[in-house]
Amino acid sequence: MNHYMYSKRNAWSGVLFGIGAVAFIDETVFHQLLHWHHFYDKSTTNIGLVSDGLFHAFSWFATIGGLFMYADLRRRSALVRARWWGGFLVGAGGFQLYDGLIQHKLMRIHQIRYVENVILYDMVWNILAACMLLVGFILVYRTRSSQGAGKAYSNVH
Repeated sequence: MNHYMYSKRNAWSGVLFGIGAVAFIDETVFHQLLHWHHFYDKSTTNIGLVSDGLFHAFSWFATIGGLFMYADLRRRSALVRARWWGGFLVGAGGFQLYDGLIQHKLMRIHQIRYVENVILYDMVWNILAACMLLVGFILVYRTRSSQGAGKAYSNVH
């Protein structure tokens, strides 16, 4: 099997699933269970709930898209688990960092929690995102294609 041909697909499958998984966790835990915020808090509660529904649909489509790609890679015997997990962490960390910096601070469409000392929540949120991104990029880099890096895969499944 030509793993070079499916190298990008392995990473993108993980990225999509990572975005979908983190968005799902955010929506379920912080929006629905804890009621800390809605996706869009600059309007009425009804608008906030509609925005949560759209956000949830987005996370669902990203998750399903990533899983379809994952199933296709397995069917072709072209899945490279370490590269997929690297993509997953890049997607999860990238989405979380985008949420924490762009949506929370730049656009101010919502905050993690509406408390006086939100900086602690922001720091945990963004540092965790940066750690996921760093580990993800390292995994993706280390599993880059054998033609591009001069190395063979050691974890092909």
